[in-house]
Amino acid sequence: MSQSPPRPSVAQAPCAELSLTGDLGRPARLTVPDLMGWPLHRVRVAFACATSGVQHHRFSGPRLYDVLADARPGFDPARRKDRLRFLIGVTGTDGHRALLTWAEIDPDFADAPVLLAVSVDGAPLDRAGPQLVLPQDRCGARHISGIRAIRVDGGYGRRP
Repeated sequence: MSQSPPRPSVAQAPCAELSLTGDLGRPARLTVPDLMGWPLHRVRVAFACATSGVQHHRFSGPRLYDVLADARPGFDPARRKDRLRFLIGVTGTDGHRALLTWAEIDPDFADAPVLLAVSVDGAPLDRAGPQLVLPQDRCGARHISGIRAIRVDGGYGRRP
């Protein structure tokens, strides 16, 4: 019986990782497989791009609100509106940044369906990293590819 030669092992590139930092009770480092542990939502998005016209894509991923709520932002529970002073900064591997307010994603306020996409057009984003998707934005300027960091900051509006 002839044996086939051993196959060379193909080194798998590590999954991209993003860090959740700031005013959080549970800061974390997350990968796309980690994000797939939250309920996944699907959206079809059309972005008006200034350089290449309208772009159509399908995204799948957890809501940003669910992931950040699980990290326990440092809201004062005795003050319902305290969460309105929290800002969310998102940074991509290419240095692109976007800023959101907590009120945009909170179900008690704007309840925007902002996603941390784990796939685009059916292709997984394990190695590239998740993407910030704001389906409600007509322009894709706040769309961030390859997220490397999300910072939640409650210092805005805090008295010295």
